[in-house]
Amino acid sequence: MLERAYHWTMRMATHRKAPQALFWVSFAESSFFPIPPDAMLIPMVLADRSKAWYYAGVATVASVVGGLLGYAIGYFVYETLGQWVINLYGLASQFEAYRAAYNQWGLWIILIKGLTPIPYKLVTIASGAAAFDIWVFVAASIVTRGARFFAVATLLYWFGEPIREFIERRLTLLTTAFVVLLVGGFVVVRYFI
Repeated sequence: MLERAYHWTMRMATHRKAPQALFWVSFAESSFFPIPPDAMLIPMVLADRSKAWYYAGVATVASVVGGLLGYAIGYFVYETLGQWVINLYGLASQFEAYRAAYNQWGLWIILIKGLTPIPYKLVTIASGAAAFDIWVFVAASIVTRGARFFAVATLLYWFGEPIREFIERRLTLLTTAFVVLLVGGFVVVRYFI
């Protein structure tokens, strides 16, 4: 079943509407959606490596624009919608300390957290709730999200076929590892930050 799902994803990655889907997943992940854009970006680049940087650009732009939605949630409606999103991911107990850290380390928090599996929506909502400088937020988001997506695209561009073969031989192991990393990001935020 997993192999069928993988081949379906690879077929969908070449669909003419795949870039639009990547845009909306990247946009939504920055403010409320739990699935990272890598789940779409990776098979899209593997399916057509000549468009690697185009896809990375789409993911970056959408992620930053979606980050502005997350920022707005934190800035304008944190007491209602923002708290609901934070509670949905079980991050409420750490959020206040995280928001307070913005006074001293805001830029570094955005730059570091944007590269990790820690949910980026936490960064965007906290940035807005802390009224962090929006222009610094946008610039840092472009740098950190761009670095992440372009690094993935570049690695897949240069090492795509061997990586694709590696993935196809070890699909179950890699899927499990991806889920562990995704869940691990939420666990780290919940218990260690």
